Amino acid sequence: MHHLDTAVIGAGIAGSTLARALAVRGWETLLIDRKKFPRHKVCGEFLSPESQSMLKSLGLSEYVESLQPSVISRIRLILSNGKVLEIPLPGIALGVSRYLLDSTLHSAALSSGVHIQTSTTVTSVSPNNKGYLIETKQGDEHRTYQVRALIAAWGANCRTMLPGPHPKGSINNSYMGVKSHFRGVGMEPVIELYFFEGGYLGISSIGGGVVNVSALLKRKAFQNGDKTVLGLLYECSRRNPILHQKLADAIPVPETQTAVAPVDLTRKPVAWDRIPLVGDAVLTIPPLCGDGMSMALRSAQLCAPLADSYLAGDITWAKWQRDYSRSILREFRGPLQWGRLLQRLFDVPLLSQLLVGAAHYTPGIAYGLVQATRLKENNE
Repeated sequence: MHHLDTAVIGAGIAGSTLARALAVRGWETLLIDRKKFPRHKVCGEFLSPESQSMLKSLGLSEYVESLQPSVISRIRLILSNGKVLEIPLPGIALGVSRYLLDSTLHSAALSSGVHIQTSTTVTSVSPNNKGYLIETKQGDEHRTYQVRALIAAWGANCRTMLPGPHPKGSINNSYMGVKSHFRGVGMEPVIELYFFEGGYLGISSIGGGVVNVSALLKRKAFQNGDKTVLGLLYECSRRNPILHQKLADAIPVPETQTAVAPVDLTRKPVAWDRIPLVGDAVLTIPPLCGDGMSMALRSAQLCAPLADSYLAGDITWAKWQRDYSRSILREFRGPLQWGRLLQRLFDVPLLSQLLVGAAHYTPGIAYGLVQATRLKENNE
């Protein structure tokens, strides 16, 4: 049996960042994920301006800069009727491949002493008087870990493995997400959002002459036709003439196509399900906000000092739960509410046309809405 201070289940952005932050503080930390890394995931691959201060405070700026991300300074909204609205971002954003970012965050965690086990299934989790007993399986190898604290970064669609009751709620199966990388698409320092019947699609440069194309689609609106990722993206372009022209010479990058379903935008934020949650396990922000990766970083940033204090014996488990839950609600409630409002507005073509038209006459409206969906600066 291996005795460690803490384990984080889920090795995405939030899990990797949190595991590293705890290892830097001197705690022996295990990071586990059932999937193989690196891998492509459905993601906007967009680090919003608010990410910069977080990356710096977490000691990750140099790691991200080493990936030579694209610089993005504006958002451009393109409706299917041809109307276009351009909005300046409140700072510099970065376009970066999630495949490369996850790999780099793992390298940062390893260099800080984190024990990483990927392609590893957690077969059981049992609370005991010393914390948690975790059993894992990697191929034919079985391992047992005793940890003092356990943190979940297992994503939006995972259900807790802990025994006993946990928050319940219906899953909204209305949406799915798809993504592919392409070459041959010219891009300015802008993220473009194309709207059409049944969803919207974002295009942004991620460096090296590659663009990321990801879409959020209503499943009912895409029931017919080709169900492959590229087939769905082609159908999106067919529904917006400007998008069709944009992707006319696009060349798909092999093995970058991926999809996820359901994407549930109605889930209430849950910071604690008998153990602390971080990243997408807490909430799913509407992709329209372009802030998912920033929120993953922020949740790790909020959780790390409290986990450190608990492991040091300075606070109780109950205080960790209370303070972390309050901080998640404080930080995420506003952007989540505004993000869901924008999602509903752009789900209705007439309302989106009215909003874009109004923003042309009063540019402050659009900029204010963008600001409302953003996390506030936090240099903890």
